[in-house]
Amino acid sequence: MIYLNDDIAHFNWQAALPLLSEQRRQQTLKFKYEQGRQTCAAAYLLLCEGLRKEYHITEPPTFEYNEHGKPAIVGHPEIHFNMSHCREAALCMLSDKPVGVDVESIRNYKESLARYTMNDEEMAIILKAERPEVAFIRLWTQKEAVLKLKGTGITDNLKTVLDGLPVEITTVVNEEKGYIYSIATY
Repeated sequence: MIYLNDDIAHFNWQAALPLLSEQRRQQTLKFKYEQGRQTCAAAYLLLCEGLRKEYHITEPPTFEYNEHGKPAIVGHPEIHFNMSHCREAALCMLSDKPVGVDVESIRNYKESLARYTMNDEEMAIILKAERPEVAFIRLWTQKEAVLKLKGTGITDNLKTVLDGLPVEITTVVNEEKGYIYSIATY
């Protein structure tokens, strides 16, 4: 189940602090800027909403992490989730199977970054696109979602992340609100 908040500008992270676990509260407060605090708290509250609706869990969850930093809910190994946030949106997905998500702001395109992270076929798609910045972020969110699904983070060769994997990727482009998200599942 997908939970999305794309009205971050109106999210009051300070009012949300008492609703967060102590662990998440500390993580939220580590962000230097208000925007990071806002999106970190918003993503967590989406998880809490999903846990309440889907699993009838009302206590704020605490996390344990694998060796690459992928979180799991303490005491609930059967619940898979992943969260992501950017300036415009916070996203959380819950599932009974592993999942990876990424949401990114549509921002200026940098060809040097694209050439570093994309293979030749992906570069051709980007260079032919009417809006290269949208094509790049679309592919980037797909790669990031797959890496988060695998639970490895960015340790792979980024140019080959999408090659031959038995994964299903769903991507949503919201140009009006300025973000793109991808969800990866096996």
